[in-house]
Amino acid sequence: MKYDVAVIGGGAAGLFCAATAAKRGRKVLVIEHNERVGEKIKISGGGRCNFTNIHAGADNYISGNPSFCRSALARFSPWDFIAMVEKHGIAFHEKTLGQQFCNGSSREIIAMLLAECAGVEIRCGCRVEDVQPGYRLRTSTGEISCDSLVIATGGLSFAKLGASDFGHRIAKQFGMRVTGLRPGLVPLTLKESDLRTFSVLSGLSFPVRVKSRNGTSFEEALLITHRGLSGPAILQISSYWNAGEQLNIDLLPGQNPLPRRFVEAWNKIHAPQKPASQWSLQEREKFNELLHNWPVEIAGTEGYSKAEVTLGGVDTGDLSSKTMESRTQRGLYFIGEVVDVTGWLGGYNFQWAWASAHAAGDVV
Repeated sequence: MKYDVAVIGGGAAGLFCAATAAKRGRKVLVIEHNERVGEKIKISGGGRCNFTNIHAGADNYISGNPSFCRSALARFSPWDFIAMVEKHGIAFHEKTLGQQFCNGSSREIIAMLLAECAGVEIRCGCRVEDVQPGYRLRTSTGEISCDSLVIATGGLSFAKLGASDFGHRIAKQFGMRVTGLRPGLVPLTLKESDLRTFSVLSGLSFPVRVKSRNGTSFEEALLITHRGLSGPAILQISSYWNAGEQLNIDLLPGQNPLPRRFVEAWNKIHAPQKPASQWSLQEREKFNELLHNWPVEIAGTEGYSKAEVTLGGVDTGDLSSKTMESRTQRGLYFIGEVVDVTGWLGGYNFQWAWASAHAAGDVV
């Protein structure tokens, strides 16, 4: 069968790209290997889908080329997506720091995208087995061909939802570069000595300011887990952490007191083992400095199975920032998480999905 556009991947970017192209009168096919589209959308935001962030800008993204995302984000803003949400009558609210959540269920966003995909053929449970030049695809449901091929297959995070390196392999097959890949927005693990002390506090959460070696910092909640550290502050900083580096944590960034259980455990390691009235001035200063600049040795991450995104991807130097088309392979496009553009926690990655999908869908 022949199509104008084939989109591989029925997630956020793939569905929105298909909808955008179909509105231009293109004959579009979406190929999804899962039995249903939008599986990652469904679980996002605790099931309520933090579908965008009103503050989304280039500074909120990590990429080998930090300016690459500017064009797409400028031409399809958070307010453009919010307007579509409002058009479909979906109730939503702002939670914190510009994050927009459905009042109800993330399924409402999936239903909206499917409604926008009027005229698009969607094949679920269909696997792409081979892609040949000229965009001839052999799939588990038959052979197809297309004039334009859009890769929207995401990254390596959430393998249980079918994540794979398919998009990266296709890029390499057509002579494009793929940057180094690693888990992003991921919980971090502690070394054994610290784990013995803090794992008993699993479930405890409190606000901190955490800073990486390169000076990037986030002030949000930290969560202690049975394996190490998580929570928004840690997930954010994990994208800037590199193996072998330590993190520095300000335990008292504001006026909120620390939980008593944490103070007791932390003091056993860092406080002078004598009554506070007997501390010397030097001991007091050292203790206060540690409270605001606690160096934490990180053993590693919990890997792709717990990562929300994949850092790295198709090298932006091989793509047009205006259209997401390959610079060397006419008619081949890469959008969403498969590209070397990774957003912060809190709706930023969804906004990149919408913006990059719109950029490609407007021209395929």
